[in-house]
Amino acid sequence: MRDTVSRHPAPETRDRILDAAEALFVEHGFEATSMRMITGLAEANIAAVNYHFGTKDALIQEVFRRRLTDLNRQRLAALDIAEAEAAGAPLKPSRIVHAFFGTSLEMAADTANGGHTFMRLLGRTYTEPNGFVRQFLAEEYAEVVERFLAALYRALPDVPREEILWRFHFMMGAMSYAIAGTDALQLFAGSFDDADPERLMPRLMSFLLGGLRAPLPGTENGNDDGGLARRRQ
Repeated sequence: MRDTVSRHPAPETRDRILDAAEALFVEHGFEATSMRMITGLAEANIAAVNYHFGTKDALIQEVFRRRLTDLNRQRLAALDIAEAEAAGAPLKPSRIVHAFFGTSLEMAADTANGGHTFMRLLGRTYTEPNGFVRQFLAEEYAEVVERFLAALYRALPDVPREEILWRFHFMMGAMSYAIAGTDALQLFAGSFDDADPERLMPRLMSFLLGGLRAPLPGTENGNDDGGLARRRQ
């Protein structure tokens, strides 16, 4: 019995450290967040951090990995379902967008289990360069991005791949900026209390799909490739 009881505090301490680091990274960034700040918020000591993670870099990686691995798994599962239902036919671009960004927005709406905090951190990471973290995320995203870009290329064969890359980049940026919060919006809108994470999905998905459907540069009235994008939604 004594051995069983002694094993319980370890995972609890580990999770407290991860939760504290996640919240502080959102508020202060990676560089400005010290290990002392993390241990203070987590009510742990530096020995516990060293035991569970070893280094600050390893701690940062684990903060991302514990939620991002599952998020990417959900994205791929959603894409697998869509492709199975299509039975070999190219997917509608809207299904691809929902599979990738919809799962992200569902996590962003989760205020009870830390999903909202994590997605704010992920959004901040996209907009604030950090070589170490970006390299780590590039490796974590490699398979997922390859699958989704391949699906978009197949769904929109007449749209130049370079244009699809740009639009995917713009969609990632829009999602990151929206999830990061309404602070920037309040700069020019004044007091703004409509910040319910659950209302973010329909607003942002509409915006993302509108951007994907927009006419390509150099076309008129969407009659060229932009019109194709519309017809295939």
